[in-house]
Amino acid sequence: MAKKSKIRLLFCALPLFFLTNPVQSQSLSDKIGQMLIVGFHQPSPFMDTLWVDIKQRNIGGVILFGRNVVNPAQIQHLNAQLQQAATIPLFIAIDQEGGYVSRLDADNGFADTYTAFTLGTTFNLEDSTRRSAEMMAQWLAGRGINLNLAPVVDVNVNPASPAIGHWERSFSSDPMTVFQHAAWFIDEFHQKDITTTLKHFPGHGSAETDSHFGFTDITQTWADSELVPYQQLIGQGYADLIMTGHVYNAHLDSTYPASLSYQTITGLLKDSLGFTGAVISDEMLMGAIVNNYSFDQAIELAINAGTDILLYSTNERNNHSLVREVIEIVEQKVLAGLIPMSRIDDAYNKIIALKQRITAVAEPLASSQIPKSLNLINYPNPFNSGTTIEFSLPKTDFFTLKIYNIFGQEIATIFSGNLAAGTYQYQWEASQYASGLYYCRIASGDYQQTNKMILMK
Repeated sequence: MAKKSKIRLLFCALPLFFLTNPVQSQSLSDKIGQMLIVGFHQPSPFMDTLWVDIKQRNIGGVILFGRNVVNPAQIQHLNAQLQQAATIPLFIAIDQEGGYVSRLDADNGFADTYTAFTLGTTFNLEDSTRRSAEMMAQWLAGRGINLNLAPVVDVNVNPASPAIGHWERSFSSDPMTVFQHAAWFIDEFHQKDITTTLKHFPGHGSAETDSHFGFTDITQTWADSELVPYQQLIGQGYADLIMTGHVYNAHLDSTYPASLSYQTITGLLKDSLGFTGAVISDEMLMGAIVNNYSFDQAIELAINAGTDILLYSTNERNNHSLVREVIEIVEQKVLAGLIPMSRIDDAYNKIIALKQRITAVAEPLASSQIPKSLNLINYPNPFNSGTTIEFSLPKTDFFTLKIYNIFGQEIATIFSGNLAAGTYQYQWEASQYASGLYYCRIASGDYQQTNKMILMK
């Protein structure tokens, strides 16, 4: 039996921070920090900088990419550590659309999922879309991920569009079908208290080029009907986040792409369509932006256009903290009168209002779940072409997992980086190697263990 679709407006008791830290008491730099969501690399010296960005620069959140997610236990540990470092709860964001754009999948301990196109066009059933969304929402909630940068509500105008149609990211070529499936998707995430994001305003589905790589002009291909999913969802009370696309449409703004356009973000989205939630940029280091605007110019234009959250795929720039640089740039522009203080306050208020909903916060594994000693096995063993390597770590440390041949020569590095205490699994595909005896070795500063493996073809 299909459940009734609705867009829930979520309200909850204010966390302690909101009761004891009124907006007026926050410094300008702290407010700007909340306007940033950044990615990070592991291992990297900028992991250290990330903790400084969280603890001292008050960043609003982080985004997890494939490089950050190894398995469910590792994700849970990581997110718990991140939240524990923050004064204001972090947005921990991820792209979990389903299908090709899914950071959580069968490779890191979850499962493969249907694309939006399969759900909205091939199946076109409420139950299928809800089941897929419900499963993914449960994954996020259970691991402390509280912001999904999905669903895509681009209309599949051009099925060959390199960034959308080619990857089956759109539910349908029919705007009302896109709206309906997006509404079911959102409702399932709301039931797990996960904040969602509509993307990419005002519509990326007709584009013939990819904004990841350069200027993307949709002037001749875009249609008003691509606004229908936004109109319908906002009309039902949707007030989470909307992501703007780095797409240029001369009919909406003859000078700037949507993500930097006051006419598109404030004039169309906020004033005409009545959107009251927060606006988040698409990734600010994409080719469409960096190839045409300077770093500080893009920041100024985006904020003045009405963008509330700036999204970056990294927290490093030119061997220093990107977060620190952005905060300093915005502070200087506010003090110089180039960005109104009212724009910062408005963005900060909207972010804090959304964060009052946050309940998906990962808890560290109980001490009883943490392995007592280092343990390394692989199975099957002997094996024909591939084997699963499983190891348990008693503490957080920098680990390397490598494969050696019978002569002691290193032939493969399976993993090298920081891992929290827990149990992990990796696959080693050995079809390119000859039959024989191999050694798998895991090592850190304090621990090391070696396991014999027999490859038989």
